[in-house]
Amino acid sequence: MKSWASVEIPKLNNSLNLPPISLTNSKTLKKEVVAKKDVYRMYVCGITPYDATHLGHAATYLTFDLINRYLRASGSQVLYVQNITDIDDPLLERAIRDNVNWEDLATSQIDLFRDDMQNLRVIPPAHYIGAVEAIDLVSESVTALQASGSIYAIEQDLFFKNYSSPQFGSLSHLDKETMKEIFSQRGGNPTLAGKIDPLDCLVWMAKRENEPGWPSVHGVGRPGWHIECTAIALKYLSPLESDETCIDIQGGGSDLIFPHHEMCASQAQVLTGKELAATYVHAAMIGLDGEKMSKSKGNLVFVSKLINSGTDPMVIRFALMSEHYRLDRMWTDELLADAIARVAKIRQAVASSHSAPTTPLIEKIILALSNDLDTPTVLAELDKWASETLQGSGGGDSKELSSALDTLLGLAL
Repeated sequence: MKSWASVEIPKLNNSLNLPPISLTNSKTLKKEVVAKKDVYRMYVCGITPYDATHLGHAATYLTFDLINRYLRASGSQVLYVQNITDIDDPLLERAIRDNVNWEDLATSQIDLFRDDMQNLRVIPPAHYIGAVEAIDLVSESVTALQASGSIYAIEQDLFFKNYSSPQFGSLSHLDKETMKEIFSQRGGNPTLAGKIDPLDCLVWMAKRENEPGWPSVHGVGRPGWHIECTAIALKYLSPLESDETCIDIQGGGSDLIFPHHEMCASQAQVLTGKELAATYVHAAMIGLDGEKMSKSKGNLVFVSKLINSGTDPMVIRFALMSEHYRLDRMWTDELLADAIARVAKIRQAVASSHSAPTTPLIEKIILALSNDLDTPTVLAELDKWASETLQGSGGGDSKELSSALDTLLGLAL
């Protein structure tokens, strides 16, 4: 599947030192230094395209864009892969509700998503893979899992025994009853008759009446959700046998920790004998005016609608970085107004004929980003610099700062 247009990234001054980045690993619940490598392999779960990019999506993809930018600025290559779940029950249900063709619905929302990512200046993935184009990959992975004895059938559907992996449950840190409850809320069916264990997950769904299906050695059908990402990550990130884990970073929103990422990890462990990722990174949730933002509540704020109403994409980006990526937070009119004012002030300072010292500021920005993407500190330091510049302080180079903000933060000011 076609990704979106590439983003030009200026090079940092060679004299700047970028320390290794530390990120909070959801598996260990600790902030850990990401080992220096020439090439990083990063997989971030994409959208199911029945609604375009809302602010929760945007916050997640901006988080991994910051990681991507920092690793690249450090001199490394980042092989970044993202999927898109372009066939799934929610997509089919929305198409029926709206009386539209499910493929047309998916295409329209994917196009909106690409536009949103480009407007927000998110670096595109090297591979942007839809579930439909990964049918053969999924089938191959299911066959390999069958060979391990971890697959069984209920009628014509195939299920994976998650406890085939001895590490199942170690990512989410949940007890089994809690896992069952969450699984039932997020696409699982723990009470399905015939299951060996309530937490076993669907990997191949036989074709239902009036639903699409694709031929495979497992019959005509379509992939389960979790195996889709496992198969795509293992294929397109080309894990090295010499590495202790399959990839370096797996990421997404915190709502994906269980069941999605837990089950992807268990499948990968059975397929490869390795941990899926060295570091699991998760961005927190965005709410609206004191309530959780969700499709079921109908209180989503869409990036495309904000932009079409005249909101500067850089203001959206700034606002989403104003609080830490790991903190659940609210989107409010006040937050947006604050970001508009702060960006305007910084732009005024950048355009000034003089500039407060910029090299110390860039060094502070780098240090804060290396500390688990501490963007609130970054933006506070930027505010301080703007105030000092507008008060007449000199000795800096605003062009150097603009370039660094673009490189590290994706802010084109």
